[in-house]
Amino acid sequence: MPSFVKKIDHIALVVKDMDKALEFWQDALGLDLSHIEEVSSEKSIVAFLPAAESEVELVTPTDTESGVARYLEKRGPGMHHICFEVYDIHATMEHLKSKGVRLINPEPIIGTGGKKIAFIHPESTHGVLVELYELSGQELQIRLERARQAAERLLNEGQLRAAAAMDFLRKLTRPAGERDKHN
Repeated sequence: MPSFVKKIDHIALVVKDMDKALEFWQDALGLDLSHIEEVSSEKSIVAFLPAAESEVELVTPTDTESGVARYLEKRGPGMHHICFEVYDIHATMEHLKSKGVRLINPEPIIGTGGKKIAFIHPESTHGVLVELYELSGQELQIRLERARQAAERLLNEGQLRAAAAMDFLRKLTRPAGERDKHN
């Protein structure tokens, strides 16, 4: 039987404190943070840390009533799910249904970055929440737009900091009497 799975796309970990978690994953292990994204539909914030062909995703809730918050409350921090990239999400889901596998999503939904995703219930996987994903045509465009927006934000922040620094330096270089007049 041919495999439906291309690769492990990511391992998602639920964390209580994103900053403290990033200290470990970035500072101790040396993984680079590619970006952080708010997922309003899931009431969470997700940090993406590439690791070779896969990623580590850190997930923290933004609302105490979210599914992620309930998961964190019930099980504590740790592994939330494993995500497999599949060749064809519809064919994979049909195959799983034919095998009696319980799916959380009856049809794929659009997830972060425009991915087509669906979840398999842990009852069918011996206790692990499994996400399936298929790259959609939108994902590359969304990731490029996200990178453009992040670069623009950094550029704007840099320009604001540079302007503030120049203003500060101008004030320092004024003669003492002139500084007193302007302050």
